[in-house]
Amino acid sequence: MILMPDHLHALISVNGETSLGNLVRNFKRITAKMAEIRWQRNFFDHRIRASEGATKKAFYVSNNPVRAGLASCAEDWPYQLGTLSITNVIDQ
Repeated sequence: MILMPDHLHALISVNGETSLGNLVRNFKRITAKMAEIRWQRNFFDHRIRASEGATKKAFYVSNNPVRAGLASCAEDWPYQLGTLSITNVIDQ
């Protein structure tokens, strides 16, 4: 998960029984109360179907602070939670 000044990137894997919408809604509800964040109403999702897509998206997410000029390399960005693991994205 990468926190940017005005948005959040996360690679999330859910099974066929879990509602992504409910998961995001609950995350927003909890973090809004805990951190007094005002979230936008909707969210954008993109389904990753193959390892090539997962690798590309993980690279995009981790390098977002670099593209925005906020860090010189992805590892320098202090607002990261967890590790981007392509294996975890694909296998779940």
